[in-house]
Amino acid sequence: MEAQVAMFQLHPRLQADTLEIGRLTLCELRLMNDSRFPWIILVPMREAVTELHQLSVGEQQLLLAESSSVANCLAEMETVEKINVAALGNLVAQFHWHLVGRSRTDPCWPGPVWGCGEAQPYTGEQAEGLILSIRRFLDL
Repeated sequence: MEAQVAMFQLHPRLQADTLEIGRLTLCELRLMNDSRFPWIILVPMREAVTELHQLSVGEQQLLLAESSSVANCLAEMETVEKINVAALGNLVAQFHWHLVGRSRTDPCWPGPVWGCGEAQPYTGEQAEGLILSIRRFLDL
């Protein structure tokens, strides 16, 4: 497993669009750099995985457990009424799992976040505060 992690490389688009939160057992956690939504991306640290079914059954179960922990974290946020979960991969083939906190007051409600308006990057202070809160919740 450590050899797989050592060979893991994050896709350049994910690197550019997100901020690092930390690492769980299977996944690297990333914060989408769009302050309109609390939006976390889990990327299994496995080389050449583009689809969920390419993970072993144990890794799929671990992904679900890690996803549930992150969803619990998002659910603790005051503004989150619903958590959208998705794995699209149309622009970035590397398998990644989106968890997006949604509320009736967000600018894209009730539609999807993709293709809705322009991203509003976090300020350094906003990002640091949110990332610290997520790390504390997840014991990272």
